[in-house]
Amino acid sequence: QVRLVESGGGLVQAGGSLRLSCAASGSIFSFNAMGWYRQAPGKQRELVATITSSGGTTYADSVKGRFIISRDNAKNPWSLQMNSLKPEDTAVYYCYAKANAFVTFWGRGTQVTVSS
Repeated sequence: QVRLVESGGGLVQAGGSLRLSCAASGSIFSFNAMGWYRQAPGKQRELVATITSSGGTTYADSVKGRFIISRDNAKNPWSLQMNSLKPEDTAVYYCYAKANAFVTFWGRGTQVTVSS
């Protein structure tokens, strides 16, 4: 069983920064891709950023230039540095890890609130 645990959420003023981290534990070898989704109240879950085992990264247009995803190795941990935060970044952020095409693990989420 694989368990993902997020940390680093909280309350910050607009223009500030937060760093989220996701740690994986359990029976894992490595992940093909890791990343972050977020879900704001009344909205669908949105893919924020992904990093692959080879180091390739992708970002949602809404966070490009402000967020940076990184990892120590193909297992864990991986982080999301969030800069120049905006009120519209307020959401619950979920980390995920894709073991293969059929298996994805999820964290329970961490709240990020950006005040204006």
